[in-house]
Formats: sequence, C-alpha cells, structure tokens
Amino acid sequence: EFFFLQILFALHKKHAGEKSAGMAMRGGSPKLKALYRALPFELTGAQKRVIREIHDDMHSEKPMNRLLQGDVGAGKTLVALMAALIAIDNGFQVAMMAPTEILAEQHYLTVKRLLEPYGVEVRLLVGGQSVRLRREILARIQTDEPLFVVGTHAVAQEKVSFSRLGLVIIDEQHRFGVMQRGALMYKGREVDTLVMTATPIPRTLAMTAYGSLDVSVMDELPKSRKPIRTVWRYDNQAGKMYQFILERVRAGEQAYIVYPLVEESEKMDLRAAAEAYEQLKAGPLRDVRVGLLHGRMKSVEKEQVMKAFTAGELDVLVATTVIEVGVDVPQATIIVIEHAERFGLAQLHQLRGRVGRGGLQSYCILKTPYNIGETARERIRIMTESNDGFLIAEKDLELRGWGDFFGTRQSGMPAFTVANPIRDREVLEKARRDAFQLVEKDPHLRLPEHKSLRKKVAAEYKKKIKIFNIS
Repeated sequence: EFFFLQILFALHKKHAGEKSAGMAMRGGSPKLKALYRALPFELTGAQKRVIREIHDDMHSEKPMNRLLQGDVGAGKTLVALMAALIAIDNGFQVAMMAPTEILAEQHYLTVKRLLEPYGVEVRLLVGGQSVRLRREILARIQTDEPLFVVGTHAVAQEKVSFSRLGLVIIDEQHRFGVMQRGALMYKGREVDTLVMTATPIPRTLAMTAYGSLDVSVMDELPKSRKPIRTVWRYDNQAGKMYQFILERVRAGEQAYIVYPLVEESEKMDLRAAAEAYEQLKAGPLRDVRVGLLHGRMKSVEKEQVMKAFTAGELDVLVATTVIEVGVDVPQATIIVIEHAERFGLAQLHQLRGRVGRGGLQSYCILKTPYNIGETARERIRIMTESNDGFLIAEKDLELRGWGDFFGTRQSGMPAFTVANPIRDREVLEKARRDAFQLVEKDPHLRLPEHKSLRKKVAAEYKKKIKIFNIS
C-alpha cells in the first residue's frame, strides 16, 4: 500500500511542470531589494533561507509548489510579500487568498502599507462589495497590468479571470477545502503556488512526510518575541483569573476571552458568548471596556469592533473563534479559552497565537470543567508543555488520524487497509526510497518488468491525480 502511494508521489514529482517551460521568472527584483533595504529590523536567519529557496523555485522552469511552515509569529507574511515582488517585477499578477474577510482585510491593509510605496497596485476582492466596485476590480484583473489582489474565496470564483496570474499565495491552509485551493491555482497557466500554514494539519503533514510538496520551514521567531506561558485552570478558579486580567489591563494590556463555536449547536454557543459578555460587563469586568465579536455579525460591525480593539479603545474582547486566524494586536497579552476541552489541538495553538505579538510577556489560559475526557486532557497537557507548532502537529496527527490524501475529506482515516503511517514509519520510509529509485530509473514505467505496475497506477489513480495535484 505504501509503495503504490509512493510511486504516485514519485511520478508526480518527476513529471510535474514538464510542460511548463517558459514560466520562469527572469533577472533580479528591484522592488524586493528596495523593500529589504527599507525594513526597520533584521530578518531572521530562517526568513533569509526561505526567501532564497522561493527565489530559486520561481526562477526555475518548473512551477513552484511550496509549503511554507512557520510557527505563529515567525514572519511568514513578509516572506510571501517578497515572493510577490519577484512576480510583480516580472510583469505577473499575484493572488492571495485568506480564509475570512477580517483576515483578508488585514492582509490587504498590510500589503498596501508595505508595497504601495514601491508602485504596486493592491486590490481587495471579498463578497459583499458593491456591484460597481466589483466590476471595476474584475476589469482591472483582466488587463495585462501586474497587480496584487487580496481576497477571500471570492478570488477563486469562476467570474474572476486573471490575465497574467504568476503567483498564488494561500494563507492558513487548514481553513480551505481542497477544491477551493484548486479553483484558484487553475486560474493561471502552471502558476507558482505558495501555501502558508502556522499549524500544519494532519493532511498536509502526511503529504509532507511522504512528500510531493517542497517544504520550507521557518523555525526561528524574531528575537523580540517571548514564549507564551500556557496554564490550565478549572472553572472554579475564574475569580482569580479575572483578577489577573484586571491587573494586566490596568498596566495598559488587552485580553481576549474566547468561546467555542460548534456548528451543531451554533445558536446555543452564540448565546453562551453573548450571555457571558453581558455577565462580565455587569460583573467582574465592569470597570473595563468590553467588546463582543462573533461570526453572525455583519462585516461592517465586525470590522468596527476589531478596529476598536486594535486601536486600544476596548480592553477585553469576548469572541467566538472568528479571531482564530491572523489578527495582529501587539498589546493583547492574555487569551482565555473557555471550554478548552471542546477545541482540537491545531485550533488551540492557532488561538494561542493571537497573543505574544509584541515584546510583552503573554499568557494563554485554558479553562475547563473538572471532569473532561482522556483525549481532551492529553490535548491540554500537550498545549501546556509546548509552544512548538511542529511538535503539536505531530501529536495532532497521532490523536486525530490523517486525511485521505486523494479525497476532499480533510481528516479521519485514510484509504489504507493494512498500513498505518504512524505505526509503520520505517516501512513507509523504505517504500518511499524504493519507489523514488524505481521512478528515477524508469520515469514512464515502460520497462517490461514494470508493466503490471504501470497498469495498476493508471487504473487506480488516474481520477485522483487532479485532487492530489492541488494539495
């Protein structure tokens, strides 16, 4: 089972991009050099290494298909923008897809602030824009002019037709379905693709461990960042916790209090967050400014609340998991995660990454009832012991199972009958070595002794290669 899978990886890696000669970027990037010189801080060693890897990919004849793994706060966005400048200096367009409007808007403002001074046109494309504005942006995308488009899945819709798409950047991969990612990648002829994810999800981890994607690892945080202290507290310790929040707020810091949102009980969960907001405002947090943020609010309302919190006009933000990805508030130093037993590891780690963005000591408080299940206990124990997203992803893989690589199912058990990638790691590695050697020797499986293998690969995997391609 492992061997057939690895044969497919090997064939895909061998033949991917063979048809795509001529897409390579040429020459240097004056805009990239100018941005680099203007940065008010030194890039980390990991950032420099990854920029070199991406530069080499983009200048090769094969399309880039690179996974950029970095822990929360490792500076992935800046690296992605530097990749974008290489494409723009070569006359290409860039599309960046973010999972939520709040995050797309934040990326848009960051990209605009950093790149407009170098003459880069930046546009935002999200649902809910006026027909006139949308029409204007779509017309702009159809011209040959290089520009940078930031958006949600609206960017991947059929009506959006890029004239010269050269680079696709997909942020926070575990929030998109495979098909949404594919829809965007197929908008350009053999485009370069950069996928950024803070906590690798099991499916990506599996793809990476068995490898059809090239992987760049950013394992170094900026020197000013302090590790976040994570503690586990029971519900009966809430009084002390609120006392701690008040102390930090008086010192000029801010806090998040996050409630879970489970789709089956969405109305109940929203009610829990809204009721908690009212109780906290009237009770333990009555002396500070408290805001509420949840997914059912209109875009404009969400934006207003987020802007108020970012600007320091609110001290505490009670929220559902809409704040899970990417929002950047340097003064926010505490995140309380209510009912932490109801979250998965990847989500807990993502939420924790909302704090610790400035130079101040930050805290993550995981709050649960006293009696919780064994798996939930294990998840919370892992969180209190490690800040390392890579280790957490490995543990997540062990606890959750892994995605079916070829199907659009993102989690759960794979289509193996006998093999188990976690238990049989050594067998997997041997199968991988053998498969790659065989494909190196016989790239089209044309040797007589490989006739039955060629037949099996063709029959079993023909339909699945497209989905595999976009992962």
